[in-house]
Amino acid sequence: MDMLFDGPEAGDLTLVLAHGAGAPMDSPFMNAIAAGVGAAGIRVARFEFPYMRARREGRRPPPDREPVLRATWHEAIAELGGASQLVLGGKSMGGRFASLVADESGARGLVCLGYPFHPPGQPAKTRTAHLAGLRTPTLIVQGTRDPLGSRDDVAGYALSPAIRLVWLEDGDHSFKPRAASGHSERGHLAAAVAAVAGFVRLRSPLR
Repeated sequence: MDMLFDGPEAGDLTLVLAHGAGAPMDSPFMNAIAAGVGAAGIRVARFEFPYMRARREGRRPPPDREPVLRATWHEAIAELGGASQLVLGGKSMGGRFASLVADESGARGLVCLGYPFHPPGQPAKTRTAHLAGLRTPTLIVQGTRDPLGSRDDVAGYALSPAIRLVWLEDGDHSFKPRAASGHSERGHLAAAVAAVAGFVRLRSPLR
């Protein structure tokens, strides 16, 4: 499995990130998060699901089905030496499927960047059932106007006490705010990096 790495070559914990449905592991968003967390002294690994690897070869398959996405997560975990030294996570779909394997794999933590609580325009079709009983310590970083789960949407969900939410004011699904909000995309990405780095440090087995 091809992976990208940021941060130190070794460490007591590695943050493993999977991409969202429409962009690869080296998208500008993923690059910014991985570089920022890596610069904070945390090892970061990134990987791609099979359909995204196929797109690099010029094909255009749709995202893989759930069994393949789950199996690819388990493959990445095994390649990195097992979940006991890993914090799993990702952007949107990547984070969602990390959340589906976190408890069963025994990961030390979970980070979701723009969790897709429901499909765009379909707030009744929630993807939250497993989040009520999630045991893995979890950080979700979410824009307040994310069309896949705004602050108002999420307020009505039953979420596990293991989940901590960090809200980025006026941020969309990739944390970008509107110019009139007084916030900036750069500032929100920096805030996300700081939140993730702090969360990962708290999961360290050396603490």
